[in-house]
Amino acid sequence: MSLVHVPGGPLLLPADEVTLLLRRLASRWLDSADDRDSGLEPETVEALVLSLTEVADRIDAECIALLPLSDGEDSGSGAPEGK
Repeated sequence: MSLVHVPGGPLLLPADEVTLLLRRLASRWLDSADDRDSGLEPETVEALVLSLTEVADRIDAECIALLPLSDGEDSGSGAPEGK
């Protein structure tokens, strides 16, 4: 995982790497719960997986909301640029 140190500030992690880690962890938990000898309760694992997935989804949504509009999109005025 890439870490970025901001002088005088906290360590930062790339959001895509964090969400990938959360989704992989959730997937591994599901795989482990499928093993009969794991001793894991499927209902508990399912709840944990759902929680991790929701956190990853929220991080993704927040990052998407921060993305700038592409140059080709208008500002919603409906009028072509330059007119």
